[in-house]
Amino acid sequence: MPTRNTSEPAPGPPLLTAVASGKGGVGKTWFSVTLAQSLARMAHRVLLFDGDLGLANIDIQLGLNPMHDLGSVVSGKVSMPAAVQSCLSGGFDVLAGRSGSGALAGLGPDAVEQLIAGLAQMPYDHVLLDLSAGLDSTTQRLTAAADILLVIATDEPTSLTDAYAVIKLHEAAVPGGEVRLVINQAASDTAGHRTYATLARACAQFLGRTPALAGIVRRDERVRDAIRRQMPLLSRHPASIAGADVARIAGQLSLR
Repeated sequence: MPTRNTSEPAPGPPLLTAVASGKGGVGKTWFSVTLAQSLARMAHRVLLFDGDLGLANIDIQLGLNPMHDLGSVVSGKVSMPAAVQSCLSGGFDVLAGRSGSGALAGLGPDAVEQLIAGLAQMPYDHVLLDLSAGLDSTTQRLTAAADILLVIATDEPTSLTDAYAVIKLHEAAVPGGEVRLVINQAASDTAGHRTYATLARACAQFLGRTPALAGIVRRDERVRDAIRRQMPLLSRHPASIAGADVARIAGQLSLR
């Protein structure tokens, strides 16, 4: 069952926030989980959607064993609300994906639009879309449907290059769409701002716009421990540095 009473209607449609990156290994899924938990701690109703259609792993990272997943929804076996599972330790709900499913990875445009329409009608304040790394057409459609796009990057040159590509494609699909940058695994707040400045300059020069900085998430060894334990970071390490950084980003979203 969902963690909150979703039989009561939300005051309006949920805020759809897509979390994307150009490459894997930048902590995108961990960030999505921690952002969901942070928003839930602010008394928001939160659904975390595993949109990595083919390499889904949110359920694994959280130690969940869902009875139904996105594959069941797409096949018509269950409704979207029926496939939702609660993450009791995090205080939010999860719509799990299906790892290794080529059928989901190759969803057609109509099926993707149906997913988007279903998510927009779910009774939550926030729906977070944890998208697959890369630039495939399904990811681009999900990204374009979001109210806000959070692009995760680190200081690695390949991460910055790929993050720029995600922003460029999004700008082409949704001119003027709201894009915010998250610099993850930063050695320090100062180092994170330097990384942001590098990417912001490239966007300003070649795209004519400068995405806002959502926040800097500092490197924290307790993140790895929480992932190994299959627990949300703020449950395992409530006073973690990285957790506090993500909570600040969640505070911005909670004002929308």
